[in-house]
Amino acid sequence: MAKKPKKNQQPGGTPATVALTAAGVAFTVHSYDHDPSHPSYGEEAAQAMGVAPERVFKTLVADVDGTLTVAVVPVAGTLDLKALAAAVGGKKAAMADPSLAERTTGYVRGGISPLGQRRRLRTVLDASAAGHATICVSAGRRGLEVELAPGDLAALTGAALAPIGRA
Repeated sequence: MAKKPKKNQQPGGTPATVALTAAGVAFTVHSYDHDPSHPSYGEEAAQAMGVAPERVFKTLVADVDGTLTVAVVPVAGTLDLKALAAAVGGKKAAMADPSLAERTTGYVRGGISPLGQRRRLRTVLDASAAGHATICVSAGRRGLEVELAPGDLAALTGAALAPIGRA
């Protein structure tokens, strides 16, 4: 069951919420009770918050020609690895090893946020984000999301916008 979001509240103060607060960006925190048996972190978040899956974005870490790259795509679809590689001028992309993604970002799988990562990685945000006033991304732990304007997310992460998601 989703809890009522509070403006700029930092339950636990994750690196993502700390980064948003430090940047002075408007955001809303959504928290919910994570069910470890749910088959999809992103779909669980959308259902728990009552938000359309097209507005909830998952953060994936891929290896593009030997360089870790963050892809932020709607939970309603999948990542197009060829499109991601093309978006950053690469030739080949594959999903990164989950333990490497965790060590590099400082977050656990299912809670990787594009914000406040241990080491800032090249980031690509699916172009569909621009069609929404706000989107939700992980706030840095399972059961915690932040809602913010896609332009703010792109600015804070240095993300390029490109069509990298597939329905």
